[in-house]
Amino acid sequence: MNSLSAVSSGPVYTTMTTAVDPSPGTVLLAVRHASKSYNGVPALTDASLELRAGEVHALMGENGAGKSTLIKLLAGVLAPDRIEVEIQGRPATLHSPQAAYGHGLRFIHQELNIVPQLSVAENVFLGQRYPAWFGTLVRWRTLNRRARDVLAMLGVHHIDPSERMARLSPGDQMLVSIARAFAGDDSDNGSRALVYVMDEPTAALTGHEVDLLFEVINGLKARGSAVLYVSHRMEEIFRISDRITVMRDGRVVGTRHAADTHPGELIRLMTGRTLQQVYPPRQTPVGERMRLTVRNLRSHAVRADAFDLREGEIVGVAGLNGSGRTELLRALVGADRRLSGEILLDGRRVSLTPAMAWRNGVAFVPEERRSQGLVLSRSVADNITLPGLAWLSRGGMLIDRGLERRTSRSLGDTVQLKMIGPDQTVRELSGGNQQKAVFARALTRTTRVLLLLDEPTRGVDVGAKVDLYRLIRELSGQGAAILMVSSDLPELIGMTDRILIMRQGVLVDEVPTAGLTEESLLSLCYGETAHERSTDGGR
Repeated sequence: MNSLSAVSSGPVYTTMTTAVDPSPGTVLLAVRHASKSYNGVPALTDASLELRAGEVHALMGENGAGKSTLIKLLAGVLAPDRIEVEIQGRPATLHSPQAAYGHGLRFIHQELNIVPQLSVAENVFLGQRYPAWFGTLVRWRTLNRRARDVLAMLGVHHIDPSERMARLSPGDQMLVSIARAFAGDDSDNGSRALVYVMDEPTAALTGHEVDLLFEVINGLKARGSAVLYVSHRMEEIFRISDRITVMRDGRVVGTRHAADTHPGELIRLMTGRTLQQVYPPRQTPVGERMRLTVRNLRSHAVRADAFDLREGEIVGVAGLNGSGRTELLRALVGADRRLSGEILLDGRRVSLTPAMAWRNGVAFVPEERRSQGLVLSRSVADNITLPGLAWLSRGGMLIDRGLERRTSRSLGDTVQLKMIGPDQTVRELSGGNQQKAVFARALTRTTRVLLLLDEPTRGVDVGAKVDLYRLIRELSGQGAAILMVSSDLPELIGMTDRILIMRQGVLVDEVPTAGLTEESLLSLCYGETAHERSTDGGR
């Protein structure tokens, strides 16, 4: 990582730490009695945690368990009601993001904190001084070169540092956000970070990108840093972590060595119950009625010659990042302009816009909840009932606020949404509960023809995932057809009847889920056809 020694002309924040103590097991960060309440409602109660040099310490818990609140206290974003912090054995006060940075804490947050109008390089070095002539004229070539070096450290070579962030996919935007955490690392002058806090860093990444990130994390461990790693993905937790701390209802309920525990024990600690079956089985057969028929669909990003969805069927969409999965759903719902093609709902030809889609019983859960799915400044009730303003209004003029609150509360209960109440601003919810609010909105219509779900369980804890899986099963049992995009291969295999394969914007294959493995599905995404797989014995 010495390539980062000339990353910047000096960060805006004053660095207070020295190089990391390489001695394994040294306590780099100790947090004790962390407590925080919102409007009298406890979000965090007497939480304690220790991070040691050379370890990855996983932090797990259901949405609303207090993980994000604890991270915001460490980042200096929130003022605690009470907290004691020691860094390398010395008391420290994390009263601002600048103070946290100066004490050697680096953060990769769950939500994308980017400036879409700025370039990749500007976003990588956001909050730091850009290299400049005479202190005023930015040296753009130097800035772009340094950004390219930081991205290369993550194994990322396909992103142009001069490209505008708004043009990148959510996965690439997350890679840039991850790179920002390393941009101020200067191992030559002793300002190396002590602790990296990573909140759901792989939520928008492909399998290959996850592998690259884990290589970087192993490098951080080797040099003596500590990593606090937050994820709902069990396979990641056991692959990368040394110790695991579980939170429930704002409290720390246990810490385990990863080698000495198992997923069932963690689920019990997180939820207070055991989960016997993650993916609920189909209870009703797929119907014969054709709910969706697509022929010769073309947009600027997608080509799909033909596919259908029957009544009660759940069909997955798989593919690598940039394969056109999201764009397929956006073309169907009318969010992206279609150049040609025919779409039939229940045998009736339609040309949908997003507003017409809702009126025709087609609901859409977008991939990126904050920028595409929510009005963050509005209440939970406003967000959930947004498509239903016509039937919530009196004479098409005044909204019946009582009906709006009752509807949003009922739908929130359906998806296990944790909120203070329907009037709470949706920005105040945890990331997973924001996702549940988007999902609840998809249920506002009493009659549903088609649900288009783009990463519906991203950022949602394991207990809530099971609840959403059951809900998806119930909807399919009521006759809705469901088209579901997911980068979680076990989720696709466990929940769907068939899977459409996208590559480079083209629908290239379709396979039944029965007998499919993660390895064979990934092979199809990379380019092997179903025929090749079957003639080669499935490999």
